[in-house]
Amino acid sequence: MFNKNLKLIIAGLIIAFSVYQFIEGNIGNGIFLILLSLIFIFLYFRNEIILLAFLRMRKQDLTGTKNWLDKIKNPEGALTLKQQGYYNYLHGIIFSQTNLTQAEKYFKKALKLGLTMDYDVAMAKLSLAGISMQKRRKREATMLLNEAKKLDKNNMLTDQIKMMQQQMKKI
Repeated sequence: MFNKNLKLIIAGLIIAFSVYQFIEGNIGNGIFLILLSLIFIFLYFRNEIILLAFLRMRKQDLTGTKNWLDKIKNPEGALTLKQQGYYNYLHGIIFSQTNLTQAEKYFKKALKLGLTMDYDVAMAKLSLAGISMQKRRKREATMLLNEAKKLDKNNMLTDQIKMMQQQMKKI
């Protein structure tokens, strides 16, 4: 909703006012204002619209996810690099259902910008491997599958990786 720099300015102003409240002897107000400023600092690192889009994605509502992502008009200016990565990651998941070329572009851009969680990187590489398999690029798909396997430390994607490896043998 707010620009990323505006969030930091608001947090700074709230912290300054909380210091004033501490000086005046209103300790409770000062503590409350510091907690309030932490919300704006948190939202600097985690964009609220992307968080709402992830909630829609958990409910398997791709159109709702797309609607939330469309509210971000200028992702390069409004988001940090990691947030831009997740913005492209979500777009890749949405387009993987319909347009594989577009999805591949978004997944590659998300990996280039960076994703925080290893699971998300593994999922993006697994999706790219699936797209490469459908485009008959076996070497690239094998490489991406091996990278996804290394990144999947909690073994959450092992079934999908094994299934894709079996499909690779048929090609």
